[in-house]
Amino acid sequence: MSILIFVLGAIFGSFFLVVAERGVRRENMTTSRSHCDHCQHILKWYDLIPILSFIFLKGRCRYCQNKISIINLLMELVTSLLFLIGYLYFGFTIKYAIYLVLISLALIIFITDFKYMIILDTPLIVSSILLIILKYFEVGLLNSIYAIIYGIVLFIIMYLIKLLGDKIYHRESLGGGDIKLAFLMGLTLGYPGIGLRMGLISLILASFLALPYAMAQVYLIKKNELPYGPFLIASTIMIFVFFDKFVNVLLLFSL
Repeated sequence: MSILIFVLGAIFGSFFLVVAERGVRRENMTTSRSHCDHCQHILKWYDLIPILSFIFLKGRCRYCQNKISIINLLMELVTSLLFLIGYLYFGFTIKYAIYLVLISLALIIFITDFKYMIILDTPLIVSSILLIILKYFEVGLLNSIYAIIYGIVLFIIMYLIKLLGDKIYHRESLGGGDIKLAFLMGLTLGYPGIGLRMGLISLILASFLALPYAMAQVYLIKKNELPYGPFLIASTIMIFVFFDKFVNVLLLFSL
């Protein structure tokens, strides 16, 4: 089963990279066939076997011999490992299904936001719908409705933060994708008895995660724009995976 999940992870990793790249370029994923980015040659099925094709082709296009980005191999490997780690941690449970949705969205966001400073709407919408369905099976109808409300409230809070930041810095402080992502954070982490608190903690944790990267950008490459989405989704996944530990810390500070 672990081998099967690893293989499925590699296949999905390849798919997520296609979703990210073609989504940014607004290419039709259903009609546009896979092709080499250099020579535009249509790739055969044996050129698209995750991980193995890259190794057998020695990281080069079969037709023009230009180098294939190492990102392709890394995406497939990382996705496989994350899928496998989640299975070993959660087993076949609803929480594992939620974890897979979050990881899948995170991988797409990491590609699009770090590379293009964009968070695509379609992955956010699909992920939100899947999470609402999974929440229903995990905590029931009433609590899943509360989770949706928590998501909406966190969305509003993030939007107000953006308005304040825009006013202070006289420029766009947060992208629209970051604000939409806040809804998904509140939806995911809004559990009975916890409410919105974990979503707010996730926002704070994301800022701490982003701080070293932001400082490196400012002082090393003199760039002031920060892709915030990867840190938001990373903090959400961290809190979701170690939810009980974060709850214990929350209870400790509330005493």
